[in-house]
Amino acid sequence: MANRIKVMVVDDSAVVRQVLTSILADDPGIEVIGAAPDPIFALDKMNKNWPDVIVLDVEMPRMDGITFLRKLMAERPTPVVICSTLTEKGAETTMQAMAAGAVAIVTKPKVGLKQYLQESSEELFQAIRGAARANLRRIKASPTPLNPAPKLSADAILAPANQAMAQTTDHVVAIGTSTGGTQALEEVLTALPRVCAGMVIVQHMPEKFTGAFAARLDGLCQVEVREAQNGDRVIPGRALIAPGGRHMLLRRSGAQYHVEVVDGPPVSRHRPSVDVLFRSVAKSAGKNALGIIMTGMGDDGARGLKEMHEMGARTVAQDEATCIVYGMPKEAVKLGAVDRIVPLERIPQEILAA
Repeated sequence: MANRIKVMVVDDSAVVRQVLTSILADDPGIEVIGAAPDPIFALDKMNKNWPDVIVLDVEMPRMDGITFLRKLMAERPTPVVICSTLTEKGAETTMQAMAAGAVAIVTKPKVGLKQYLQESSEELFQAIRGAARANLRRIKASPTPLNPAPKLSADAILAPANQAMAQTTDHVVAIGTSTGGTQALEEVLTALPRVCAGMVIVQHMPEKFTGAFAARLDGLCQVEVREAQNGDRVIPGRALIAPGGRHMLLRRSGAQYHVEVVDGPPVSRHRPSVDVLFRSVAKSAGKNALGIIMTGMGDDGARGLKEMHEMGARTVAQDEATCIVYGMPKEAVKLGAVDRIVPLERIPQEILAA
């Protein structure tokens, strides 16, 4: 019991509270210690038994989730997983919550809630585990779930690279990140000047949310940031973020690069997958590329970065001290896929060197 992750569910919908509590009870590594209809009720319960992770709605009476989140981070930082409606409005609000310090997102539909959450239970469990392991200083061991989905490799989307591409004057930066990545990407991209290598990015995030995330970053950065669409050119000063729910691949035509956005099964249990992006970069850019793996839980991207390394690309991993969750970079380092390990604040310099 002592090793279980203690979770508080805060949502104004009694149905959501009931469904989330029921689903979380299926994971022996998670214990729901309480559920509350709003943050004021939640605080009363939490002061008696403080949770390891809070699953938080954003739109609630008396005190909204973002106000509560900011108060929490200022007074007693605690990992928060946002449970947000799968709508454009919900996506915009959730981006504010991520900027305020939330570490992960799970989505809920307006209809078919129970079935949707049951089908997405593995995503929910992973989000809570990742949040429980978060390095709270960077935010201003659990059992394997029952009947996990098969973990596919990038072979499900495209074959491995078998030869390096000829070198060109155009270079591409490929970045992969997950838990804690929204804050980390903001720090990196806002530090870059307008003129820098073109970037392709996978941030694990549900569909509809990546568009709002890209739009928010575009308003903060000198570089252009947009959610990728099929056929978009990868050009200096532009960062393309893979759309949630679809894979993004780099393609080369002559000396020019563009992206292909495709459907397909989850790879390394993610869609978009960093492994898929990195493999495509290994195939299409080879030594013309820089691969960067940043904060995140799990191992998505580690094998893909290894393939980039083998094709002559330079490879960089974020260091443990500056990661919110040191999972993906750690696995890449263990595979021998990484040339350099640097703190988050040094990553913009690595990109400019490309």
